Amino acid sequence: MDIDWTEITSRNEKTFWGLLGLRMLSVDSSHVKLALTVNESHLNSMGIVHGGVLSSMMDQAMGTLVTANKNGQQAVTTNLNVTFLNAMRSGDLVVSAYPMHESQRSMTLRAEVHGEDGTLACIATATFLVPRDSKS
Repeated sequence: MDIDWTEITSRNEKTFWGLLGLRMLSVDSSHVKLALTVNESHLNSMGIVHGGVLSSMMDQAMGTLVTANKNGQQAVTTNLNVTFLNAMRSGDLVVSAYPMHESQRSMTLRAEVHGEDGTLACIATATFLVPRDSKS
Protein backbone atom coordinates (compact mmCIF):
# COMPACT_ATOMS: atom_id res chain seq x y z
CA MET A 1 0.00 0.00 0.00
CA ASP A 2 1.30 3.43 -0.96
CA ILE A 3 0.81 5.97 1.80
CA ASP A 4 -0.09 9.51 0.73
CA TRP A 5 2.20 11.46 3.09
CA THR A 6 1.27 14.77 1.46
CA GLU A 7 -2.39 14.18 2.35
CA ILE A 8 -1.50 13.03 5.88
CA THR A 9 0.74 16.02 6.63
CA SER A 10 -1.86 18.39 5.16
CA ARG A 11 -4.52 16.89 7.44
CA ASN A 12 -2.09 17.04 10.40
CA GLU A 13 -1.69 20.81 9.98
CA LYS A 14 -5.07 21.16 11.72
CA THR A 15 -4.00 19.01 14.70
CA PHE A 16 -1.41 19.18 17.48
CA TRP A 17 1.25 18.54 14.81
CA GLY A 18 0.40 21.91 13.25
CA LEU A 19 0.18 23.66 16.61
CA LEU A 20 3.72 22.52 17.37
CA GLY A 21 4.91 23.61 13.92
CA LEU A 22 6.33 20.25 12.84
CA ARG A 23 7.64 19.69 9.32
CA MET A 24 8.26 16.31 7.71
CA LEU A 25 11.76 15.97 6.31
CA SER A 26 11.77 12.28 5.37
CA VAL A 27 9.88 9.08 6.00
CA ASP A 28 10.27 5.42 5.13
CA SER A 29 9.83 2.16 7.04
CA SER A 30 13.25 2.39 8.71
CA HIS A 31 13.52 6.06 9.66
CA VAL A 32 11.41 9.18 10.13
CA LYS A 33 12.86 12.67 10.39
CA LEU A 34 10.81 15.72 11.45
CA ALA A 35 11.86 19.29 12.19
CA LEU A 36 10.63 22.22 14.24
CA THR A 37 11.86 25.81 14.34
CA VAL A 38 11.86 27.00 17.96
CA ASN A 39 9.80 30.08 18.70
CA GLU A 40 8.80 31.77 21.93
CA SER A 41 5.69 29.60 22.35
CA HIS A 42 7.93 26.50 22.60
CA LEU A 43 9.82 27.86 25.63
CA ASN A 44 9.15 27.40 29.32
CA SER A 45 9.51 30.15 31.95
CA MET A 46 13.28 29.46 32.15
CA GLY A 47 13.74 30.31 28.45
CA ILE A 48 14.46 26.75 27.32
CA VAL A 49 12.40 24.49 25.07
CA HIS A 50 9.64 22.93 27.18
CA GLY A 51 10.08 19.23 27.85
CA GLY A 52 6.54 18.65 26.62
CA VAL A 53 7.50 20.04 23.21
CA LEU A 54 10.52 17.73 22.99
CA SER A 55 8.48 14.74 24.19
CA SER A 56 5.72 15.54 21.69
CA MET A 57 8.21 15.78 18.84
CA MET A 58 9.54 12.31 19.61
CA ASP A 59 6.04 10.87 20.11
CA GLN A 60 4.92 12.28 16.75
CA ALA A 61 8.00 10.97 14.93
CA MET A 62 7.64 7.48 16.39
CA GLY A 63 3.89 7.45 15.68
CA THR A 64 4.60 8.43 12.08
CA LEU A 65 7.06 5.56 11.79
CA VAL A 66 4.42 3.14 13.07
CA THR A 67 2.06 4.37 10.35
CA ALA A 68 4.81 3.82 7.76
CA ASN A 69 5.31 0.25 8.98
CA LYS A 70 1.66 -0.70 9.51
CA ASN A 71 0.36 0.04 5.98
CA GLY A 72 -1.06 3.43 6.92
CA GLN A 73 -2.75 2.28 10.12
CA GLN A 74 -2.46 4.69 13.01
CA ALA A 75 -1.56 3.64 16.54
CA VAL A 76 -1.72 4.96 20.09
CA THR A 77 1.18 5.43 22.47
CA THR A 78 1.00 2.97 25.37
CA ASN A 79 4.35 3.81 26.95
CA LEU A 80 6.79 6.70 26.52
CA ASN A 81 10.13 7.01 28.34
CA VAL A 82 12.07 10.24 27.91
CA THR A 83 15.54 11.27 29.06
CA PHE A 84 16.47 14.96 28.76
CA LEU A 85 20.18 15.56 28.20
CA ASN A 86 20.76 19.17 27.11
CA ALA A 87 18.67 22.35 27.22
CA MET A 88 17.67 23.79 23.84
CA ARG A 89 16.94 27.51 23.44
CA SER A 90 16.59 28.40 19.77
CA GLY A 91 17.06 27.31 16.18
CA ASP A 92 15.91 24.24 14.33
CA LEU A 93 15.39 20.97 16.16
CA VAL A 94 15.39 17.67 14.27
CA VAL A 95 13.84 14.50 15.62
CA SER A 96 14.70 11.09 14.20
CA ALA A 97 12.82 7.88 14.96
CA TYR A 98 13.92 4.28 14.40
CA PRO A 99 12.17 0.91 14.88
CA MET A 100 13.39 -1.48 17.57
CA HIS A 101 10.80 -4.29 17.65
CA GLU A 102 7.58 -5.06 15.81
CA SER A 103 4.75 -7.53 16.30
CA GLN A 104 1.41 -7.79 14.54
CA ARG A 105 -0.32 -5.03 16.54
CA SER A 106 2.49 -3.20 18.32
CA MET A 107 5.84 -1.53 17.76
CA THR A 108 8.62 -0.39 20.06
CA LEU A 109 10.75 2.48 18.77
CA ARG A 110 13.45 4.92 19.78
CA ALA A 111 13.82 8.60 18.98
CA GLU A 112 16.26 11.43 19.53
CA VAL A 113 16.15 15.20 19.14
CA HIS A 114 19.22 17.14 18.00
CA GLY A 115 19.79 20.88 17.78
CA GLU A 116 21.00 22.41 14.54
CA ASP A 117 24.56 22.30 15.89
CA GLY A 118 24.26 18.54 16.49
CA THR A 119 23.73 18.77 20.27
CA LEU A 120 21.71 15.80 21.53
CA ALA A 121 18.76 17.29 23.44
CA CYS A 122 16.91 14.13 24.49
CA ILE A 123 16.20 10.50 23.73
CA ALA A 124 13.08 8.36 24.10
CA THR A 125 11.71 4.89 23.67
CA ALA A 126 8.03 4.15 23.22
CA THR A 127 5.60 1.36 22.54
CA PHE A 128 2.61 1.87 20.26
CA LEU A 129 -0.48 -0.29 19.84
CA VAL A 130 -2.60 -0.49 16.69
CA PRO A 131 -6.21 -0.60 17.97
CA ARG A 132 -8.29 -3.53 16.71
CA ASP A 133 -10.69 -1.14 15.00
CA SER A 134 -7.92 0.88 13.31
CA LYS A 135 -8.65 1.70 9.68
CA SER A 136 -6.07 2.34 6.99
